[in-house]
Amino acid sequence: MADARLDGLFDDTQGNAVLAWALTIALVALAINHGFADSYRWFAFTAFAVAIVLLPVVAFRDPLVMPPWELLVLVLLPVVDATVLGESPLTSIAVYVAVAAVALVVTVEIDRFTAVRMNHAFAVALVVLTTLAVAGAWNVAQWLADVTFGTEYILNGRSQDAANRALMIDFGYAAVAGLFAGVLFGRYFGSDGDEGVETRRTPTPRDTSPDEEPDPVPTLIRDQLDVPDGIVVRLSRGMQAALAILLVYGVVSRDLTTVSNAAIALAITFLPALLERDAKLPLEPGLVFWLTAAVFLHVLGSAGMYALVGQWDSMTHTVSASIVAAGGYAVVRAIDLHTDEIYVPPAMLFTFILVFVLAFGVVWELMEFGIDWSAQRLGLEAVLAQHGLSDTIVDLVYDTVGAVVAAVWGSFYLTDLSERIAGRLAAS
Repeated sequence: MADARLDGLFDDTQGNAVLAWALTIALVALAINHGFADSYRWFAFTAFAVAIVLLPVVAFRDPLVMPPWELLVLVLLPVVDATVLGESPLTSIAVYVAVAAVALVVTVEIDRFTAVRMNHAFAVALVVLTTLAVAGAWNVAQWLADVTFGTEYILNGRSQDAANRALMIDFGYAAVAGLFAGVLFGRYFGSDGDEGVETRRTPTPRDTSPDEEPDPVPTLIRDQLDVPDGIVVRLSRGMQAALAILLVYGVVSRDLTTVSNAAIALAITFLPALLERDAKLPLEPGLVFWLTAAVFLHVLGSAGMYALVGQWDSMTHTVSASIVAAGGYAVVRAIDLHTDEIYVPPAMLFTFILVFVLAFGVVWELMEFGIDWSAQRLGLEAVLAQHGLSDTIVDLVYDTVGAVVAAVWGSFYLTDLSERIAGRLAAS
């Protein structure tokens, strides 16, 4: 059963509709103004916001079905700021407040107007993740425009390091705005006073056939992906042994970077065994190999392959992102199977995985930047380091590639794991 409190975000009253329409018309006028002024970035942002706001009106042919006008004020603020003042120091902050407001509207529209069902906690998490994911995608798009069309949205004549620092500050704003939107959603829109609001929902397979759940996994593909377990286990053990050797080498040579990376990676490779022992959650050797390979490739990169092979960093980000995406898929699918309050159609999992991985990529880059900056201030060698704007953007691009790989391949391979996780949740 979906969370009826989400519907309180849509107030079918004439007063709200009048104010919301007035603000939407203002957004349309400002979008047109930015288009004529060749300010394509703000034109695209404003047009996207207007499309999201008007989607329910078009879908239900009802001009009263508008989001709260307060959210549209948050969306309007940075657009007005950019129109009147050009771009003031507050623009970067305001634009992510607007992104968070749009993420909030998108989350509610997904819950109310699609087959997706979310409880309150899931919706709050989605608001935060969507804000971070949009921040990552928005900056990647601006960088691509700079590189392809010669614009100066991000580079703006600055050095790679200076532009990267500015990008990390923007990501920080996005993280704060996303958390603020999540808190706002939980406190302001989480009241129980909207239980009687009429809903207009798309029926799910659980609604029409509650006792039947189609299996989206073709057994032929799963059989084709099968590899003898003995070989996979031996390969995983070999990588663990190599990580142990690298750890010893780092200790002997007093290489803090190698020691920390090898130790953390080696600890991660024992995580599946802990899950099997403590959570009674058996994992296929292929999944263990997948995880071990990801951390092993990263440690090899830290030990010198990043410097020797130009594309090594891109490969490790792709593999690591596929692991993150796989974990996100397995957990979301397990929760979906475990509770009737949450339903995510298999076709929508692809989008959820992309959002999850892009958001995780932004958080990772912020953490990497924080570690690098702290190490420089303390005069230490950074365990994780960034190498300019292009390095950060390319990392995010390959994060997306890894997410696509996991979304396409993992949806076949990880279903059994999801069902076992759901079984453990039910048992506990």
